[in-house]
This record gives sequence, structure tokens and C-alpha cells, in this order.
Amino acid sequence: MPNAPTKVSIIATLDYQLDHPADVLLAIEAIPMLDQQLEHDLLRVKGSSPLTTIEGMDGLGRRTWLHAEGRIAINYAATATIARAPTAIAALDVVAHNQLPPAYISYLMPSRYCPSDRFANFVGTRFQAATKGQQVLDMAAWVHGELTYVPGSSDGSTSAADTFLSRQGVCRDYAHLLIAFCRAADIPARMVSAYALDLDPPDFHAVVEVHLGGSWHLIDPTRLVPETNLVRIAVGRDATDVGFMTIFGTAQMIDQSVTVVRI
Repeated sequence: MPNAPTKVSIIATLDYQLDHPADVLLAIEAIPMLDQQLEHDLLRVKGSSPLTTIEGMDGLGRRTWLHAEGRIAINYAATATIARAPTAIAALDVVAHNQLPPAYISYLMPSRYCPSDRFANFVGTRFQAATKGQQVLDMAAWVHGELTYVPGSSDGSTSAADTFLSRQGVCRDYAHLLIAFCRAADIPARMVSAYALDLDPPDFHAVVEVHLGGSWHLIDPTRLVPETNLVRIAVGRDATDVGFMTIFGTAQMIDQSVTVVRI
């Protein structure tokens, strides 16, 4: 059963300086879904060309193109109601791979930050379970228990293989490693960027979704917030697909903040 609905206010502000003209792809707008319904949302951008909206990965949500030079100020505000049951996947299994929607096939494959082929032997010998759902829970527990959350310990080049060796990272590193494990076990897994209620300090958050029993299920291997507190922003293969701001050029951050509070 879903928890009692939780209404949240979301505000994200991004203030950047672009010294040269650049295209920018934003992914900061919450996805309207059955378990996270939007009452309203509004994106405002100052200092850019007209905005161009495109569909998000897997047809979920939207992303926005802009072109700018100099100072740009981005503000996103939304009110959302989260009505989601706690994750309960222990008894679930994967559907036959040939029954997956074509767009989901990539979530079985290695990707830039999730070289799952490098973990096949480790996962095959370390994680044995009666169901794939229980296997996911065991792998998520291992990631949580073996890694240490260390801000600043990784950067844009850090892969799941690097995190496995260093045993430290931030939310995106935890997510990449669990995704790589899941794909090594032939379980479709994708990365999710999210707004997270009660995340301390507040920021954009990265978690995992696994496809079991014919639907997607959220898992936060950092255990910083319960899955019932998440509002999805974007989904994709790894951080390449879900970055909140992809700049095709260079930029300097002046200020950035995320606030998610109960209403």
C-alpha cells in the first residue's frame, strides 16, 4: 500500500557565467507520473535564447535546450504530491528479456560509467539469491555497507570500476556501482536523477531503478532518504543521460541551490 500522500514544494536555482556562446541542455523539471503528481511547475530562464523543449528518455518528462552567453539565471519551482509504496521487491523476478520494450534493452548493457561486463565474475560468485529481487537487495546492501560517502572524492570521469576500487564516492557513484552490478546479473537497471525530501545537505540526488515484475522500482543505495521521498527528474543509462545541466562549452558556477520541503 502507498504511504499517505506527501505534498512537497521544490525550488531549484542555477546561476552560471558562460564566457563564450554555448548550448545548454537542462534536465531539472520533475516528471509527472502516477506516483508523483504535479500540481504545477514553472521553469524560468534569464539571459538565454528562446527555450526549446524536448521529450525525456523513455518518453518520461522533458528536457530543455537553450543557447546563451554571459550570465544566465535559471529558476524552477514545482509543487508535487508523492504517493508511493515503500520498495518491496524481494519476491520479484525479471521478465523474459525478449518481452522487454526495445528502449529498455540498453539497460542490460555496459555504458560509459557502468562497465557491467567487468563485474560478471564478482556478481556471479558473490550474490546468490532465490529471486532477482532479493539479489538486487543484497547487492544494494553490499554497496551501502562497503562504500563510504565522501563528498569530493570523485569527479566527472569516475566510473563504477573506479568506485569499486576506491570504496568511496557520492550518490552518483553509489548508483553507478549498483547499476553495473544489476546489469552484470542480467537485471535491467537505469539511473534516476531526483529531488529528495529530507536530503541533508539538499541537492540533486542520484538513485537507481530496476525493472522487475514488469515495472520499475526505485532503490537508493546511499540510504540517505527513503524511496518514498523521491521525485524523479530524469532517467537514463548513467550520469551521461541525467545530468541536470549539460553545457556544450565552458561555464563557471556562481550559485546553485535546491530546496525540497513539505507543505
